[in-house]
Amino acid sequence: MKGEPDFLQNLRDEMGGGRQWLDRAVVIAYAVLAGLAVVALTLLADGAFALYSQLRSGWWWAPLLWTPALTALVVWATRRWAPGAAGSGVPQLLTALDPATPLAERPRFVSLRLSVAKIVAVSGGMLAGLSIGRQGPSVQVAAGVMLHARRWLSPASGISDRELLVAGGAAGIAAAFNTPLGGIVFAIEELSRRLQDRSSGLMLAAIVIAGLVAVSAFGNLSYFGRVRAETMSWWSLLLPGALVALCCGLLGGLLSRLMLASFTGLPDRFCAYRRKRPVTFAAICGFVVAVIAVVSDGAAVGVGHEHTKQLLDQATDPGGSHQPLLFTGLKFIASWLSAWAGVPGGVFGPSLSLGAGLGADVAWLLDSPHGVALIALGMCGFLAAVTQTPITAMIIVMEMTDGHNMVLSLMAGALLASLVSRMISRPLYSTMSLLMMRSIREPAPLDGAGIPTAPERSAPR
Repeated sequence: MKGEPDFLQNLRDEMGGGRQWLDRAVVIAYAVLAGLAVVALTLLADGAFALYSQLRSGWWWAPLLWTPALTALVVWATRRWAPGAAGSGVPQLLTALDPATPLAERPRFVSLRLSVAKIVAVSGGMLAGLSIGRQGPSVQVAAGVMLHARRWLSPASGISDRELLVAGGAAGIAAAFNTPLGGIVFAIEELSRRLQDRSSGLMLAAIVIAGLVAVSAFGNLSYFGRVRAETMSWWSLLLPGALVALCCGLLGGLLSRLMLASFTGLPDRFCAYRRKRPVTFAAICGFVVAVIAVVSDGAAVGVGHEHTKQLLDQATDPGGSHQPLLFTGLKFIASWLSAWAGVPGGVFGPSLSLGAGLGADVAWLLDSPHGVALIALGMCGFLAAVTQTPITAMIIVMEMTDGHNMVLSLMAGALLASLVSRMISRPLYSTMSLLMMRSIREPAPLDGAGIPTAPERSAPR
């Protein structure tokens, strides 16, 4: 049994090592840079979509030409110069964290160069008007920045590449959503099943510093304001809440399965054409998304945060412009096709928007007075269904909506939706990571999502 800690000796050890303090300063500096990178991604992506919205408002037909052309350009440029920047970014980080990934192969999935390419490519996808998110890419962006600190750390620092990657990924989520607890839970639930004391300290420091940078840029406010549902009782929300969670589980699981099936390549004409002509296929997907943008007046494209805010406002003050059922269907198709096209982008933002739409649809069908609560439950349930990380989804939505009074309801909805989704689809991120690991063992060209192309297979007769 060890003796009691010697305070004075420990203090001398902490204060006497100059190189140790230099290593800490390097980590702090890179945590600031990681936060700034996420801020840059947010500003550029939101600014790009604002330009797209101005273009669409000036000429309603412009997306029919602009979206397919720019989609094809982004996919071509990504495949040519930065194939590792394609897709969401979370599977790439999981692959880099895998102990089986050789050190020489890690830059294919996470690096400072890929972080810069990711920021540019995601902004290009937003400028095209696709239904993609920027929160998932923030994970890869921040992790690439934090990993770059390795070259300035001393061998005696005791900080491993894995710890830098986990800290960067968690900081990316925390800064992108302005949800520090969400970043911590995401690191534990998705990135690392176990954290040592030193790892958790580094992760917390990165989250705090990157989060402070984001708060300095955007303010310490919830994304969607406060969920005002104090007067509801649990039994009055039980039936509609369970229906929302069930619908989110079914539709979220279906979206996850479609994405996996599309990326792995099925024996059908569409996947065969995508493998043969990926840039032309991306243009076709972009054109369909452009048609959806025209039909929905732009509501079903982009990240979807503005439409979600409108839904929350409409729930408290009826008379908004939400089109029940139609928006959810169009947003679902647009999100799937945007991902299938191969443009870098995440699913966190579109999942929250889809869940909000489902919650509003159920409130409209049942004529429920708890519209705001059902929208929050939908956001939590759909995110949990697509990512199959219910605790992370619950924490993120709770912090984004300041919905601490709905903790138990959000937790129950996330667990139910995730359970239903697991019956339909394999976990999205971990399955994609396994496919990327296959590209290391069996080198093959990467497709537009950074996944090895499957061999040609003939359709069954």
